[in-house]
Amino acid sequence: MALNESAPEARTLVMTRVFDAPRNLVFKCWTEPEHLARWWGCAGSTVTTFKGDFRPGGAFRVVMRLSDGSDHRVCGVFHEVVAPKRLAFTWAWEDSESRLGHETLVTVNFAERGGKTEVTLRHAVFESVPACDLHRQGWTASLDRLAGYLAKAKAA
Repeated sequence: MALNESAPEARTLVMTRVFDAPRNLVFKCWTEPEHLARWWGCAGSTVTTFKGDFRPGGAFRVVMRLSDGSDHRVCGVFHEVVAPKRLAFTWAWEDSESRLGHETLVTVNFAERGGKTEVTLRHAVFESVPACDLHRQGWTASLDRLAGYLAKAKAA
């Protein structure tokens, strides 16, 4: 039976990845701007601006420049910052006139797994299945970049 595309489950993204790094380091990479700016974003993108107040009620804003030169801005507010276990924050794209689009909620859980870290990301509820699918591509690329960054950070 096909999933009803209007159902929230069809517009909810859940991803789980295991990173070969300790939980404290993985959490720092999500919450310290000097780390976050090095892995956040889709393939070929660069974080040109990152401002974040990592506390409940604190806001963040990221500007990512894609390889075609276009800038993409995302803003949000932290609901939970529980080191090194959990983050929860809103997510809304901002257009060139500073108008915010549809707001979603991102939750990220960090679980220790024998010296490694299991990250479970939930991002919901999107306006449409295609929007959910695009974010799946973006988060997949970001998590791939995080894995590469963690390998270098561990070696340093």
